[in-house]
Amino acid sequence: MMMSETVETVTARKSPLDEMHRGLGALLVERDAWLVPASYGDARAEYSAVRDGAGAGLIDLSSRARIEVRGAEAVQFLNGLVTNDVKALAPDAWMEAAFPTPQGRLIASCRVLHRADSFLFDTEAISHERLFKTLERFTLAGDFRVTDRTQESAQLSLQGARAAAVLGQVLGPQAASVERGRVVTVEWKGARLSVIRATHTAEDGFDLFVDEGEASALWEALMLAGAKPVGFDALEILRVEAGVPRYGLDMDETNIVTEAGLDDAVSYTKGCYTGQEIIARIHWRGHVAKRLSGLLFEDTEEVERGAKVFSADGKEIGRITSGALSPRLSQTVALAYVKYDYLAAGTRTRVVTGDSEREATVVELPFVRGSWYDTNAEVGEAGA
Repeated sequence: MMMSETVETVTARKSPLDEMHRGLGALLVERDAWLVPASYGDARAEYSAVRDGAGAGLIDLSSRARIEVRGAEAVQFLNGLVTNDVKALAPDAWMEAAFPTPQGRLIASCRVLHRADSFLFDTEAISHERLFKTLERFTLAGDFRVTDRTQESAQLSLQGARAAAVLGQVLGPQAASVERGRVVTVEWKGARLSVIRATHTAEDGFDLFVDEGEASALWEALMLAGAKPVGFDALEILRVEAGVPRYGLDMDETNIVTEAGLDDAVSYTKGCYTGQEIIARIHWRGHVAKRLSGLLFEDTEEVERGAKVFSADGKEIGRITSGALSPRLSQTVALAYVKYDYLAAGTRTRVVTGDSEREATVVELPFVRGSWYDTNAEVGEAGA
């Protein structure tokens, strides 16, 4: 279902770029209690701006939560809460991480940026409140201070083969050449911005963290340099093609962290943290019982979230979590949890919704390998 079917409410939070989106003719809809641009009139053209090799798409991700943690005991407390090794995270670096329950199930997935004397947690809007409360309860235990920076900041993303060229034109070569896994801070018109190289689409990309007062001017500058505004309808197709899971759709608290394919978010050497025993036991056993995988259909019909997946011999082996018609492949693609014994690429399945039944093939993710995979290996591993 496209978000353009969503209804706006008066309680929805607004991005610092809200007026900019309205001026560009965006269809604004509500998602996860935020008002966001579904499209700027032509979602297919917005998709092409990112995917078709000669462009760069500009996306407003300000609805994502940005939570800052400071204090002398920040590393100690954080290392006991997240799946990755905060102690090993150098200044001006970032990594993926997850917050698990004591049972190893997923509260939130995030990126952790180590900036000077603080850590910035970037997570999806739907995870905002729960992640903030998870962190805030430790503020009484020691020198551990938590501040919600979401409303006072903005987050922009450039995605596409020309993302580096556009970024370099506006922020200079230092920002455009930032290595994967690193954070660079640059000055622009008196403002300080944090830049990381990260993909949401399987194309080369950058996320920019800026104070809310500078967001509109930065957005305009990036557009003047050649970036095209991209709404969340196009982004949804791009992220499914890229195999990027979304919390609340493809993963939630019913999932063990590693079932969602968040392997880069887990350290198996750092020692104890909440839920570590369960996650480590599954890892050393050899595999999870099910895993988020790709299903490729031969047709272009829409696939429903929650549709059941069956093996060729009629056994129920999974369920659909997200789906989209891929313009690049001219086929329907879907993310689905599939039982371990059926994860091999090429496995034939049957997807059943009501009285309808369709064939689909298990494929490795991502469905589309864009310019992210063409950039130099020296910039490190992909982070979505």
